[in-house]
Amino acid sequence: MGGMMSADLREVVKKYTLQNAALFGGKANPKAVLGKVLAEQPELRSRAKEVAAAAEEAAREVQAMPFDDICRMVGDIDPNLLKKTKCEKKHVLPDLPGAEEGKVVMRFAPGPSGPLHLGHTRVAILNDEYVKRYKGKYINRLEDTNPDKIDPDAYKMIPEDLEWLGIHVDETVIQSDRFEIYYDYAGKLIDLGKAYVCTCQADTWRKLKEESKACPHRDQSPEEAHALLDKMLSRGFREEEAVLVVKTDLKHPNPAVRDFIGLRIVDSVPHPRTGTEYTVYPMMNFSVAIDDHLLGLTHVIRGKDHLNNTLRQEYIFDYFGWKKPWYFHYGLVRIPEAILKTSTVGKGIKSGEYSGWDDVRLGTVRAMAKRGISAEAIRSYWLDVGMKEVDIEFAWDNLYAFNKQIIDPVADRYYFVWDPQELEIVGVDKLESRSPLHPDHPEKGVRHHVLAPPLKVYITGDDLAGFRERGTVRLKDLCNLRWDGERGVYTGNDHNVLREGVKIAHWAPVDGVECEVMMPDGTVKKGIAEKLPSQEEGKVVQFERFGFARIETVAPMIRAYFTQN
Repeated sequence: MGGMMSADLREVVKKYTLQNAALFGGKANPKAVLGKVLAEQPELRSRAKEVAAAAEEAAREVQAMPFDDICRMVGDIDPNLLKKTKCEKKHVLPDLPGAEEGKVVMRFAPGPSGPLHLGHTRVAILNDEYVKRYKGKYINRLEDTNPDKIDPDAYKMIPEDLEWLGIHVDETVIQSDRFEIYYDYAGKLIDLGKAYVCTCQADTWRKLKEESKACPHRDQSPEEAHALLDKMLSRGFREEEAVLVVKTDLKHPNPAVRDFIGLRIVDSVPHPRTGTEYTVYPMMNFSVAIDDHLLGLTHVIRGKDHLNNTLRQEYIFDYFGWKKPWYFHYGLVRIPEAILKTSTVGKGIKSGEYSGWDDVRLGTVRAMAKRGISAEAIRSYWLDVGMKEVDIEFAWDNLYAFNKQIIDPVADRYYFVWDPQELEIVGVDKLESRSPLHPDHPEKGVRHHVLAPPLKVYITGDDLAGFRERGTVRLKDLCNLRWDGERGVYTGNDHNVLREGVKIAHWAPVDGVECEVMMPDGTVKKGIAEKLPSQEEGKVVQFERFGFARIETVAPMIRAYFTQN
């Protein structure tokens, strides 16, 4: 590129690179930039490779820039371009207090009762964003100390889900590997006079606590408590006959914070990993406090439903003189139209109601991936929500908006006709259509269809009814038709008929293939689609006038999963 043309070209490439980066949080898609440049200056199509190279170079330069600078430059070039971006709406997570680069340690702590669902992704992603910001350490801690609520496959599925979400895990910790550690600290609490073993009936102990009264075992000596703990560990007690209790403040105004159970006995259910080797299990508040200290947690993000748990855990930190992590509690999220509860889903899978954890009716991460919802969109959604303390309702429309920004620039376009009705065309010997694979990317080429006599296509039942009623229709990228009472009569291929109010309809060739699109509500849209190349498998395409869909298979029939409109 030389002379004035080179400078002009660099200017237009830079403009669209900055705009694209502003749309997608600072990272530009060179292919999308190429499409915009060629649309503005079609005379450059013969030099598409040159323009593509310039777009890739510009994308690398822009990606290294602070996002605020990108937004400012877009505004300087054209304030109208800024209105199309998320610049003004982009939410930046607040800095973490006390955070030092290279020293931040955070954790994601799921229970392995199944794979991850949308609700889990909020804390998983927020932790990841902070760890990356401070070049810290990310721990995935599987909290599997409730043996009757464990799906053995979850030990494998959860790391897979985190990887799909783009989360890098530095260390994986499994609590069932750490029973001896918990027993050791139980003994130390007894030595400090901060724990006792209670053999009351559960209801009796709970009633006394609610009345701010001590149970008869609260003042036992350390020797008595150790003897009873040893009896628990040597299986001298059965389930519900004894518990280790951590002392707090019996006069605390919140009954939930008063003395809480640290260890309990479970001998009726073997553990999927340890079998019957251990029957004394730590309760969540006990194991979490110990692990958060031993693993060096500096900051803990959790929902505000854990506020009482934080207060309980802080007692253990105070008893041992440990430095407490910084705690953050965000508001609760209600996710409508999503089936999330793992026990419900697990039963549904066993009964055959659901096809698996990735059934598109579910709210699991696997279902989102199967539908074509991108991990980047889920991340953008939670960054937009941020660390708000107020309770919110999950907004599917917002997630779809983020997802569309990602898939729309790259999804190839095709025709799919649901409720297909055959339409005969007369008045012409041959028809030919050239439809762009993507309207913004002419370099991707076209879908070329040649129709030979007898000329027939499929259109939807609604489009056929509208054609009959109005008497005219334009088949997209093919021709204009007039209804003669039985068939469509060819009247030319002039696009200007659209200005006269002629409606447009999409169509599928009669040599198309059967297509089934699984909808999120479990229904299936069946019809005929144009043939898709094998490279579309696993990708999201746009079925024109229908919506985006992720293609599972293209032969012998097309099977797809609806993504969004």
